[in-house]
This record gives sequence, C-alpha cells and structure tokens, in this order.
Amino acid sequence: MGPVTNTKKNKDESEILKQLRIKRKKLKQEKLLERLKKTKIDSENNESAPDKTNKTEEEITPASKKLHTLSIAVPGSILDNAQSQELRTYLAGQIARAACVFEIDEVIVYDDLGDTGSEEKVQVDEEVYGIKTARRCCAQLARILQYQECPQYLRKYFFPFHHDLNYVGLLNPLDAPHHLRQTDEFAFREGIVTNLPSKPGQSSVNVGLYKDITVDKALTPGIRVTVKMQPNNKGTKKIRGTVVAPTAPRTETGIYWGYNVRLALTLGNVFCQSPYPGGYDLTIGTSDKGRNVDELPAQSLSDCSHALVVFGGLSGLEAALENDEKLMVDDPSFLFDHYLNTCPNQGSRTIRTEEAILISMAALRSKLGTVSEQGNFTKIKHGNEKST
Repeated sequence: MGPVTNTKKNKDESEILKQLRIKRKKLKQEKLLERLKKTKIDSENNESAPDKTNKTEEEITPASKKLHTLSIAVPGSILDNAQSQELRTYLAGQIARAACVFEIDEVIVYDDLGDTGSEEKVQVDEEVYGIKTARRCCAQLARILQYQECPQYLRKYFFPFHHDLNYVGLLNPLDAPHHLRQTDEFAFREGIVTNLPSKPGQSSVNVGLYKDITVDKALTPGIRVTVKMQPNNKGTKKIRGTVVAPTAPRTETGIYWGYNVRLALTLGNVFCQSPYPGGYDLTIGTSDKGRNVDELPAQSLSDCSHALVVFGGLSGLEAALENDEKLMVDDPSFLFDHYLNTCPNQGSRTIRTEEAILISMAALRSKLGTVSEQGNFTKIKHGNEKST
C-alpha cells in the first residue's frame, strides 16, 4: 500500500501546483482588465476635472500605498560548500545582509537535496517552522538568518546558546531600521513581553528603552511583539504603547521592517506553503539557461502583490527539481512565470548563490518597480541628531 499512497500524494501536490498556475494566470488577466478600466477612467477625468497636481502631504504618504511583498528562496545546501564553521556562518551573514539591503520580506530556506543527501536531519521548533525535522545545513542557515534579523537588545531572550551561533560575532550587523538604539526616536519598536506584574488587561514590554513600557493587552510573557509608541503625556512617568501587526510599520510609514524566515522541505513546498492568501502572484526562477533579464522592460513586473524569486544551489534549480519526486515536470522553467538569466555573458563558469542574490536583486529592482519603492529612512530620529 505504501507506493499507492506516495503516488496519490504526488498527484495531489502536482494538482495543487497546477491550480496555483491557473489561479496566477486568472489574477493577471483580472489585473490587466482593471488597469485598462482605470486608464480609461483617468483619461476621462483628466479631460473634465481641474488640475490636481498640488496634492497634500497626507495624500502622498507611504501609508496610502498598497503593501507589496518580496520573497526569496535559497537552498540550505550552499552552507555545505563552505570549508569551515566560520565560513558557513559568514556565508549565512552575507545572505542576511543581501535580504536587508534589498528589503526582502520573506526568506525561504529549502532543501534541494531531497533523499540524495547523506547529511543527518535535526529537530527544529515546530511552532516556528511548521515542521519537526530539517537537514542540518537548512536549520543552521534559518537560525542564523533569524538571529541577524532580530534587534540586538532582544537576542539574549530568543537565542540561547547554540553551536550554530558560535561564530555570529564575526558577522557584519544588518543595521536595519527596526534595529533601534536606546536613544533613537521612532513611532514603532520591536519588543518582548516580560513577566513583570501589570494591571488586568495590560502587559509590560521590553522595547530596548531604559525601562519597560505598558501595552493595552494581556499577553503571554516571552513572545515577540511589534509596538506602536504613544506620545508621552506630561506629568506621567509611564511610557505606553499599542500592540500592532508586524506589518503595521511598513503599511503606515513605508519603512522596511525586517524579514520572516520559513523552512521548506522541498522545492515544491516553496510554492505550496506560501503564507499569503492565494500564494505568490509572480514567480521568478534564476538560471544561466533562462531568458536574458535585460529583455524585460522597466516596471514590467511591478503589477504584483507577492513576488517570489527562487535561487538554485551548486547544481542549479535543475538539480533541485530532479530531487523533488512530487513535482511532475521535467523543465524548471515550467514552475515559474519568468525564468531569467540575471547575469548574461558572465566571465566565470559559475556564480555562487550569495553572489547571484546580489546580482539578481539589483537587476530586477527596476523591473519590480512598486515592490522596491517602499523604503523610507527619513522618519527615524537618531539620538545624536539635533532637533530642527
């Protein structure tokens, strides 16, 4: 009965991927129709309406923009190509830096070896990753990526001693917008719920300031939260805040607020287990066998809500596809909306994955347009800056 069950699972996953492709195609058609209607309405309004070029500041704030997300998927096996534990750690740090620089919202670490690899699997936190075990290289890459994304003042609470983190002191800091110093002033902060006694319906949260703040919800101690800071009232010593969604800083201010990390056991799970309703509506695969990225016009990929860029390992996406028995396709280009060569006419026989991320995201930046225009560092006031 075992082979029959496996065959059924393979068919089910193949059917899911087929439905996702159909759904993406339908979404594209709907968006095209909406854009055509909007163009027609705008042209009619321009003929009859007075000049409205002088918009108020409120109308053009990033908060009025639709939130777009950008995800990347990288194989954990790239760590096995490093010659020492220090180099494994440094390689993971390079990926974390690239994700921050290009404002990536989600980093997916996937297992591209399948059953072919001999490396042992280790236990991982099921509540965090949704799976019980993962290949050690995948688990280590995910752990270091999470460590780097976490604000420095919270790391001692969320990352106890672990051999995967022995050399993280070598890594360059992300210096991300949400890595606020004690003297920095900003409307949002990341924090951890403490076990200090609070009034009913309230909690104390450590947000990296000289003392804990009070929030308006009774929460379980030890969880990470995003807090919107409230203006201090004169005559009160308490600092108060409101617990908000992790996406609130991005949607309300346009500022980049770090990335999430997800583990995927196979290449197929990268697509099937998307955290976004409806999945990714734009998928891009990178390969030297793909279409020249320079052939795509600027802004041509900007009409999407959730974009995904997938990178291969030492043997490329072809090997990752071959090692995933549940994907019933022979050519990796069939899995993606676009299969691109982001570094045509390369001078080296191979491009390392950490190099490919930097090259590809730089090449795709102008194509993705709206996804990469949300960043805004002007709203953070650092402690060493004078008020104007």
